[in-house]
Amino acid sequence: MGIVKIDDHLHDDIRRASTVMCRSINAQAEFWMKIGMLAEANPTLSFNDITKMQLEAADVHPKDLVAA
Repeated sequence: MGIVKIDDHLHDDIRRASTVMCRSINAQAEFWMKIGMLAEANPTLSFNDITKMQLEAADVHPKDLVAA
């Protein structure tokens, strides 16, 4: 683990997003970094595709989360 310098404006964006997404500031920053890394590695995938892929890798299936 280390320290990462983040621009003040980006930190404010992370702080606001973390509130909406019910994550800590660090967890929100980590989420954005992970999604960004996966997007760069898989440029043809959409955000939804990447999210679905990550949920399936964690054995969480979105269709099972929807109330019938």
